[in-house]
Amino acid sequence: MSSVLASITPNVHALAPAAQDEWFERKFAESLERVQAEKTPTLSIMVTKGTLDWAYPPFIIGSSAAAMGWDVTMYFTFYGLVLLKKDLNLHISPLGNPAMPMKMPFGPQWFQHIEWNMPNLLMAGIPGFESAATGLMQQTLKNHGVAPIAELRDACVEEGVKLIACQMTVDLFGWNKDEFIPGVSEWAGAATYLASAKGADVTLFV
Repeated sequence: MSSVLASITPNVHALAPAAQDEWFERKFAESLERVQAEKTPTLSIMVTKGTLDWAYPPFIIGSSAAAMGWDVTMYFTFYGLVLLKKDLNLHISPLGNPAMPMKMPFGPQWFQHIEWNMPNLLMAGIPGFESAATGLMQQTLKNHGVAPIAELRDACVEEGVKLIACQMTVDLFGWNKDEFIPGVSEWAGAATYLASAKGADVTLFV
């Protein structure tokens, strides 16, 4: 605030009191707007899910924000922590997910446009249905040129995104730190995330 006040020239004694107040308010608003414009935006994301479909939103948003010059922190906890493992073996399950109609990534266009809404009872009773759904989703992503999760994660590391792994989750699931990528910035707890989220311009929970 002192820097804002210092940028305002006080040589307005020749003006009437009302005009001085108006001049001061205008200059103060201009200076404050300039300070805000020069501020680097910050983004904090808590990542809690580790399925193939839920892995994309945080990495796409995080890498995009970092490429735009934002300071980005991503805190991975519980099942979301698997997204920082060296070996990614992500699956997708349409079971209980009515918002995800099945579409086929092959065949003629009219066939690919059909939404195969499968009842939960059918999906739960067919062996290997989850593996089939995962394969179809991977093929769909490939057909549309969507980058794999590993590439999006690498992009985050290259852009300087701070990737924080939840130490409590590591201990809870009995994992070893050598199972995770070297790009992990820090092993920390909830207090570290809260400190990041408190001062962020944008905070997301995924």
